[in-house]
Amino acid sequence: MDFMNRIAGEEKLRIVQELVPGKQVTLAHVIASPDPIVYKKLGLDPSIDYGKAAIGILSMSPAEISVIAGDLAVKKANIDLGFIDRFSGTLIFTGRVAEVETAIHAITDYLKETLGFTICEVTRT
Repeated sequence: MDFMNRIAGEEKLRIVQELVPGKQVTLAHVIASPDPIVYKKLGLDPSIDYGKAAIGILSMSPAEISVIAGDLAVKKANIDLGFIDRFSGTLIFTGRVAEVETAIHAITDYLKETLGFTICEVTRT
């Protein structure tokens, strides 16, 4: 059976997720002035001034490094942690645009220079 038949339900489709060894940041992104619905859908504090706010999002492996990255973020910038997932390696935090950018660069610089991580480009929307 081909793939399309499997999707159509004629055969059960099994999806396996694998984590591979490596030290890398695969996503480092700043969302400047996000729409309020983004905050609500992520379960973040909706009582902030959206015009001056930003959301920082990082994805990294090994996943446990998200705990260290979260610690670095709160120590290096005036941000609020929104979400740390030590199982998937996701970190989300909020704050003013400059503070979120400071936190992301502090994390990526530390992981690259001190721990030898491969780092992606920091992007912004």
